[in-house]
Amino acid sequence: MTGIGPRTAAACPRLAVRETLYTPAHVVELDLEAPGELRSPGGAPADAPDGRVLALVRLRGHPLGMVSAHGALGDTAGLYRTLADAAHRRLDTSAAAEAARPGPGRTVRVPEPGEPPAVSVIVTTHDRPGMLRECLNALLRSGHPSFEIIVVDNAPSDDAAEKLIRECYTSRVRYVREHMVGLARAHNRGLSAARGWICAFTDDDTLVDPGWITALERAFEDRGTDRTVGERVGCVTGLIVPAELETAAQCTLEGHGGFGKGFTRRSWSPAHPPTDPLFPFTAGQFGSGANTAFRTDVLRELGGFAPATRTGAPAHGGDDLLAFFQVLAAGSAIVYQPDAIVWHRHRRATDAVTAQAFGHGAGFGAFLAAAVRHWPTPLPSLVRRIPGGIRHVATKSRTGTGATGVWPVRLTLREVRGLLYGPAGYLRSRYASRRRAART
Repeated sequence: MTGIGPRTAAACPRLAVRETLYTPAHVVELDLEAPGELRSPGGAPADAPDGRVLALVRLRGHPLGMVSAHGALGDTAGLYRTLADAAHRRLDTSAAAEAARPGPGRTVRVPEPGEPPAVSVIVTTHDRPGMLRECLNALLRSGHPSFEIIVVDNAPSDDAAEKLIRECYTSRVRYVREHMVGLARAHNRGLSAARGWICAFTDDDTLVDPGWITALERAFEDRGTDRTVGERVGCVTGLIVPAELETAAQCTLEGHGGFGKGFTRRSWSPAHPPTDPLFPFTAGQFGSGANTAFRTDVLRELGGFAPATRTGAPAHGGDDLLAFFQVLAAGSAIVYQPDAIVWHRHRRATDAVTAQAFGHGAGFGAFLAAAVRHWPTPLPSLVRRIPGGIRHVATKSRTGTGATGVWPVRLTLREVRGLLYGPAGYLRSRYASRRRAART
C-alpha cells in the first residue's frame, strides 16, 4: 500500500496474490472524518462498486495515502469500513495528518464587484469535448469565491469544444483558440488572457478536487514552518492521482509511478538549495504540468512557456520542467502542496503508453538541453551522471514501482531512447521556430 512521502517501490499500492497486471480497479476517495461516505474522483458522491477498489484516504481533507480493498455492489458502508480499517493499519494517520496540515494562511477574500478574479484556471483541450465537459463540471464544483476558467482550444479539427462552451458554459467559461499546435503555445495563449494574480494550469483529461483552487492559492501565501521558502513563491504544484484504472495500459502507467509526487508538502528555494549537486536540474521532482500554478507576474516576466520544448514539437515536451527551472533561476521558490489534488485520466491504449514513455524521456532530455543553454556551468557534472541516470531508469523495469508491478523492458528502452533523443529534438524545435519566425 502507499505510504506517506515521496513515491517509492515500498510505498505504493500492491496487488493481492490473486490480482494481476490486468486487474482493473475502481477509484474512489474517503475522508476518515466523514463515516460511510465515498466520493468519486472530482468530488461527486459515489456508491460502492463491485470488485477491486483503490481509494485515496483523507483526514479533514488532507490526503494521507492510498489503500485498496474489494467491494460488493451497493454496500457503501461496508466498503468504507474495510477501507478505513486498512488506512488505520497501514497509514500513520495521526502523524500524516499533522504533517499535511498547512500552517495558518490568509482567508480567501471575496472580491468586490468589478474586481478581477484572484485565480485564472487555464484548461487546454484538443478534440475531446466529452472529457472537457467532465473537467469543467468538476471545476465548477469548486467552493473558491474568486476564479475564472479559460478554455484554450489547441489546433482543433472542428468546433465541438467551442459549441460546448457556447451552449453549456457561456456565463462561466471563456473560450479562446490557439491555431498553432503545441501545449506551450496553448498555455501562453491562456496566460495572455488571464486576469488573476495566479494562473493555474490543467488539461481536459483531469478532474480537479473541489478544494484545488483554494489549496493552490493558500500555498502561495502560507509558508508554514518551512524555512527553505524565500520571500516570494513563484510556483505551486500539487498531487496527481489516477481517476481510473480500467485498462492494462492505465495500470502499467500507474505502476511506473504515474504522475504522483507523494503526500508530503515540500519546497525548493534558490536561497536555501538542497544538497543535491544537480539542483535545480532535477525539475522532474517538483511536479507535473497538469497540476501547476504560477504567480502570473512571475511567469510573464519569464516570457511564458518555451515553445521549443512544447508537446507537439520535435522536442516532445519539457516546457513545464523548464518553467520550474526558470522560476528557481529567477530567485523565486517552488512549493509542492499535496492538498491541491487533481485526478488524471491516464491514456487507455497500449500504443499511447508506448508513445508516452518515449515522450517522457524526450521531454526530460529536451529540458536538460534547454536548461544547460540558460545555465551551462554544471554541464560537466551532468555529463558524468548520464550513465547513472540511464541505470536508474533501467532499474525500474527490473523492480517495478507501483500498483501493477514491473515496468516492461520495452517501455524502459523507449524511455531511454527518448532521453537520448531529447537534446536533438530540442535543437530541431529551435531551428523550426527560427524558420517560422523568419517567414512571418
